[in-house]
Amino acid sequence: MRKIRDKDDPEKYVGLLRLAQALSFLVVFVAGVVIGLTMSSHINNQFSTQSELYTLMNHVSIGAAGVMEEENCSICDETDCLNMETFLHPTNVTHDLLDDELFWRASLVPMKEEYPYTRIPKLAFMFLTRGPLPLLPLWERFFQGHEELFNIYVHAPPGYTLNVSNSSVFYGRQIPSQDVSWGTVSLADAERRLLGNALLDFSNERFILLSETCIPVYNFPTVYRYLTDSVHSFVESYDDPSRYGRGRYSRSMLPHIHLKHWRKGSQWFEVRRAVAVYLVSDTKYYTLFRKYCKPACYPDEHYIPTFLNMFYGPMNANRTVTWVNWSMGGPHPATYGRENVTVGFLQAIRNNGTLCRYNSEMTSVCFLFARKFDSTALEPLLNLSSTVMHF
Repeated sequence: MRKIRDKDDPEKYVGLLRLAQALSFLVVFVAGVVIGLTMSSHINNQFSTQSELYTLMNHVSIGAAGVMEEENCSICDETDCLNMETFLHPTNVTHDLLDDELFWRASLVPMKEEYPYTRIPKLAFMFLTRGPLPLLPLWERFFQGHEELFNIYVHAPPGYTLNVSNSSVFYGRQIPSQDVSWGTVSLADAERRLLGNALLDFSNERFILLSETCIPVYNFPTVYRYLTDSVHSFVESYDDPSRYGRGRYSRSMLPHIHLKHWRKGSQWFEVRRAVAVYLVSDTKYYTLFRKYCKPACYPDEHYIPTFLNMFYGPMNANRTVTWVNWSMGGPHPATYGRENVTVGFLQAIRNNGTLCRYNSEMTSVCFLFARKFDSTALEPLLNLSSTVMHF
């Protein structure tokens, strides 16, 4: 009996060993399956997340590109906004740029001096208006036949639309605007907004600020030659020691602007392109005027004269080319109507007996424009434009 038990015991141990090995393989297999399933799920989740992220980024990118394309093309009026012609000469002045965005874009200046095309310098006529242009027929006659040498920009109250035919040179030339209040910094804001929009066209070389009460007193060829041949801008800038000049200075502008820098001048300016770029690029000094030049300090009479005097004096003729009569006294100049418009009156503006410096010489032609004229002056102005102003 003992021998039989001894024989059975080894077989029993071998069977148990094989069972243990089978169970071990089974445990390892199950563990591998579990680990595999877990890893597979994790990898799938990762790929799913990356795919969703890529899809989201792609959607945002396409959306941003679409917005950018829509925004840019509202300016250049073409699908391909890198087209040279539309980049240089945007035909559509409608856009959604904020002022800071507009000024940044307008301040872009090529480092390469040579133009890769034949550039014909143009005059940018910038009308800052309170609504209608009562003297528009006179201006249309002035511009007639010279369409390749000028661009027009109109800053009117928001929501107002000029009532002109699509054949008018003023058609479609209103820029995005904001409300303007006389005597406040919003007036200077509008001036800079006009400059910014006009700078988007690289053909514009001279920039003239006008109102709805301004008239030209010389014909277009004379005005064009006078401005494009000038080496200076025409911004009135002088030291007024009275309370209407130095009396408006605020010591809060120290240490950046001193009293000795303070200047006053007419709001109605004419500047060359380089000066216009400097004006829309400035943030530091304009912020000081916005903060401290408040009624009875008027930014439109002091900011540009002071800024140019401080940094770009040699580029300025220190006079305006827009005639106006302040002899009546008060906060507003004299206004002229039908009864005032005569041959003698217009000739007196064209040549008022005084001399002014033009480049390095003296000239009797000092004023190219005049104001203020009301709507009743239109008919006699049209009757005299060909014989007196020669257009």
